[in-house]
Amino acid sequence: MPGPIQSIQRAAEVLKLLAHGGAHQLSVAEISRALDLAKPTVHGILRTLHEVGFVEQEVEGGKYRLGAALFQIGTSYLDGNELRAKALNWSDTLAMRAREAVRIGVLHGRHVLVVHHVFRPDNSRQALDTGALLPWHATALGKVLVAFGERPDGELQRFTRHTLDEAGLEAALDVVRSLDWGYDLHELVEGEASIAAPIRDRRGVVVGAVGVSGPVERLCEAPDRPPRLELVSYVREAARSVSRELGGLSW
Repeated sequence: MPGPIQSIQRAAEVLKLLAHGGAHQLSVAEISRALDLAKPTVHGILRTLHEVGFVEQEVEGGKYRLGAALFQIGTSYLDGNELRAKALNWSDTLAMRAREAVRIGVLHGRHVLVVHHVFRPDNSRQALDTGALLPWHATALGKVLVAFGERPDGELQRFTRHTLDEAGLEAALDVVRSLDWGYDLHELVEGEASIAAPIRDRRGVVVGAVGVSGPVERLCEAPDRPPRLELVSYVREAARSVSRELGGLSW
């Protein structure tokens, strides 16, 4: 069998780097240093990726970011994802009951990949998060997924003064395992909260999580208090419904 094609491997490394870069925009020099590749090599890869729409280049500064064509390919994958397909109706129902935005996520390395996003059912301006990568340790979705799976390696980035440290995070994961749901409060964005519950397949394995997110004044009784139990019950019911769709046990 022929070996791997080096140019394709390198192009994949560039795309992965752009996807996980801090600002998601990097220069030729930054990519060259990060991947230990010569600048002409990196420039040639980026030029080719740009021609097919997989990367875009800023007019000012000349830095590169992922392109729209790559997102379209990713969306095709998401459309075929069984979890997303089984969860469509239940996530819409959850959004209507909770009156908040709904996200369904799966663990993707050190991040949570949002495979489905339902807008909050009002006329406010909102951005689609499908395909977004969220930090696992500062989101309810991530805590739920990691509590019942393998914990990713890597440093825990602080986003606000409320982002949990190592000890606080371990305690939070224990609570998730005990209650079968989790939440975050001001941990990713100051003033925002989220609630999530695990989705299980026919084997009882957690394959995803569903949750709601919004301002703390709507999700919680008070800015420094846990989420409203009514919303928790909505989220858990949705998670159980999707689990049943995937062949999970009824309960």
